[in-house]
Amino acid sequence: MEKNLFDSFEKVGSKQWKQKIQYELKGADYNDTLVWESLEGIKVKPFYHYDEFEIKVPSATPATPFSILQNIFVHDVAKSNKRALETLNRGAESIRFTIENESVSVEELMQNLPKDNTTYFFYLPFLSIDFAKTINDFSAKNGYKSIVLIDPIHQLGKDGNWFENLDKDFEKLNQTAKLGKSIISVNSSLYQNAGANMVQQLAYTLAHVNEYFNRVENISQQITIEVSVGSNYFFEIAKLRALRILFNTLAKEYNHKLDCIIVATPTKRNKTLYDYNVNMLRTTTECMSAILGGADYIANLPYDALYHKDNEFGDRIARNQLLVLKHESYFDLVNNAADGSYYIEEITNQLAEKALLLFKDIEANGGLITQLIEGTIQRKISESAAKEQEWFDSGKEVLLGTNKYPNKNDKMKHDLELYPFVKQNPRKTLIVPIIEKRLAEKLEQERLAQEE
Repeated sequence: MEKNLFDSFEKVGSKQWKQKIQYELKGADYNDTLVWESLEGIKVKPFYHYDEFEIKVPSATPATPFSILQNIFVHDVAKSNKRALETLNRGAESIRFTIENESVSVEELMQNLPKDNTTYFFYLPFLSIDFAKTINDFSAKNGYKSIVLIDPIHQLGKDGNWFENLDKDFEKLNQTAKLGKSIISVNSSLYQNAGANMVQQLAYTLAHVNEYFNRVENISQQITIEVSVGSNYFFEIAKLRALRILFNTLAKEYNHKLDCIIVATPTKRNKTLYDYNVNMLRTTTECMSAILGGADYIANLPYDALYHKDNEFGDRIARNQLLVLKHESYFDLVNNAADGSYYIEEITNQLAEKALLLFKDIEANGGLITQLIEGTIQRKISESAAKEQEWFDSGKEVLLGTNKYPNKNDKMKHDLELYPFVKQNPRKTLIVPIIEKRLAEKLEQERLAQEE
């Protein structure tokens, strides 16, 4: 019998490692020097050892297979159909159409699009039973796999108003949910892009889901959860793992036995105008976090999405980033490389536990909708965003090319096709909207004002 080489070495415990580290620090304090605290209040240690906590068996959350998702805003039906065909021929595996009104012909939009192994999402920023039925009937008749994304709570949080009002929105949602297809969706990207920390993101998402479990009768289909992924690489992997654990724990209480569908997209919060090519590096690591965290569908964010209208080049680069990860880095073939990492497993547990405590507090105080109406959620997100903004302003949180090593010769004023900052739209709303805001906005506005 062959002898394992590592059996020849004496096992080293965490206590011995700490003693060696303390010796190398030459008197400096271990906790002050090497332990740092995240925005979520989690203390991150320099190493994790199996004898320090109870996790002995790694969680089994393989991140493959994931589907490459392409976003298409439907302004012109014929052009959107053509773009969908080209995109699928060039490597995309699923499509998310954003349809802004009911005048769009679903039959024309879907003409000649492939059916096998392709999922079509329809995001509707309006609430229409008839249009949702049209999509579902067409899909059933023609053999398409479609998912309609309707989320009145996201509408309330983002816009400040319901589509109509609470009662009518949920009355219509209940009717569309009876169509038998995936209708219920939770768009939690708003929380991340507005500056909520990961514990808040998880807790608010869980409370968001819970509102639908409570208010929609007999949810018999999978619930789609849309998330934004930031650049804290290992924490983001843990966040998505924790999300699935929390969802399934909650779903069991309602005898809902279907797993959620996770659709992930890189955040806009850390993206920048200046040195914009760095955005490609950011989105690459964020997509990796999404893959290893177990996302089912990933829609990459083009590097120029902040300031350019949709364009073929930006979309192609974004799609190719995912193609490289999938077919050249073999993320779709190997078992999840994050499985068994004590660090990730520990962070997953801590995020899940902290989020569950916050979720219980939200429910004890009336639930997510009540706390949105009272302004509690908005205030908590603003406090978290202000803390992260302070880290950015002080240089503790670094965005290369922006608040660290900026290229002072970089000019952007004449390249802006889109307004890249928070838009002011004073109007009467039921609640204070949750406002998405990037970390670099103030600094970028100052630089733009100084350009000749």
